[in-house]
Amino acid sequence: MSKELVDALNALEAERGIDRAVVVEALENALKAAYKKQYNAAQNVEATFDDKKGKMTIKQVKLVVLDEDFVDADLEISLSDALKINKAYEPGDEIRFDVTPKDFGRMAAQAAKQVIVQKMREAGREAIYNKFQDYENEIITGEVERQDARFLYVMLAGQQEAVMAPGDQMPNEHYRMRDRIKVLVTKVDNNLKGPQIFVSRTAPDLVKRLFEQEVPEVYDGTVEIVSIAREAGDRSKIAVYTHDADLDPVGALVGQRGVRVQNVVNELGGEHMDIVEWVEDEAQYIANALNPSEVTDVIFDQENERVVTVIVPDDQLSLAIGKRGQNARLAARLTGFKIDIKSESEAGDLLNTSSAPEVAEDEVVSESDTPADFS
Repeated sequence: MSKELVDALNALEAERGIDRAVVVEALENALKAAYKKQYNAAQNVEATFDDKKGKMTIKQVKLVVLDEDFVDADLEISLSDALKINKAYEPGDEIRFDVTPKDFGRMAAQAAKQVIVQKMREAGREAIYNKFQDYENEIITGEVERQDARFLYVMLAGQQEAVMAPGDQMPNEHYRMRDRIKVLVTKVDNNLKGPQIFVSRTAPDLVKRLFEQEVPEVYDGTVEIVSIAREAGDRSKIAVYTHDADLDPVGALVGQRGVRVQNVVNELGGEHMDIVEWVEDEAQYIANALNPSEVTDVIFDQENERVVTVIVPDDQLSLAIGKRGQNARLAARLTGFKIDIKSESEAGDLLNTSSAPEVAEDEVVSESDTPADFS
């Protein structure tokens, strides 16, 4: 058994990266518990395991006390008796006596195995948790393993299963076993069942991390992705900015002949990307966000600074609003403003007064004045 334990320690450390000291400590605790249970011992004992030789030892620990204070022979030794062992002992010292039973091995090993297996499992879980915690909010490539009514299960790094909820699965994708997909690690929990890792294909940060992989200027911070509004599988709007006056931030993400952005689009199953420039001028930023529509004017509501009315040419109204209101809705999410879009002819006197009509916070008015939530 001793040799088996030493071999197991070596294998765990070499193959699974589990700290040898953690297993040795667990083993010593198991030996101590096994000794006390088997021999009905209440005294103070210590268990030691020599992880080189595989030798197990049980020692009884006694405190040296003055003769007149001596009470418990299991926990104490009188000073006079201690001096017979070594004349250097003083009250307060501890003396350890080897009490390892000759028949202790088999039962101790059985008890130790159970506890060691549990501790090794815990140590393994902790190692996995620590590893994947570092991946939180980062991209990792996984392999689709299986799917049930609750989750899609993805194997990460060939060693840990992650779960993807339905809301984190792309509506335009159908996953099959052994498909390799890039996912964003959104959360890493460590509970009684062990590490649980949650991943997503729909999180806006997935788009950001993909551009970091494709665009060196984004990775090194020269170009900053300020905001992302996303309807996963269909369309995303990305606002970008740079302090470098000689660099076009939009062009950096698009790449020569659109190669960079196309790689991201391909990874996301054809999801359309609108890349716009973030500027400090809020009116210009809102106009940029409504790309590809032209914008004639942006008028801020005097009573609510987060509400604006955007005026567009008559022939641009449908484009500004977008299919099912998507363009305006994403622009509102990107900028953080509630947006009321009107055509030039529809705006009437609005351009002359430079004041927007009152708009409810949860409404955006389309060309038919039908409320639609573009937030």
